Amino acid sequence: MADDFLLQLRDLVRQFARERNWEQFHTPNHLAAALSIEASELLELFLWRDPLSDSSLDPKLRERVADELADVLIYLIRLADVLEIDLKEATLHKLATNAEKYPIERSWGRANKYTDLDR
Repeated sequence: MADDFLLQLRDLVRQFARERNWEQFHTPNHLAAALSIEASELLELFLWRDPLSDSSLDPKLRERVADELADVLIYLIRLADVLEIDLKEATLHKLATNAEKYPIERSWGRANKYTDLDR
């Protein structure tokens, strides 16, 4: 199911770019920059907010956050498409790698980097 959903999104984003003749602009460096910018726009929405209230957003802010999250996802999907990276495969591989770096018994309830888990 998730496979189909990601593939559908990829195809929709690809079609959107193609219909506008934007593929010429979608180089990896431009897409990576756009992804970073959109992630920064998402972060900006939380700047100077009380961290305790971040999960209870008012409806207007929630809509803005949703828009920025969608922008981040769109650029991520497009970058993966241009680079021919299977996001599902890459994510599963990264989760397996992280499971080795952060074993439950050493990382439970800790925010330390894996190199600092024994400290």
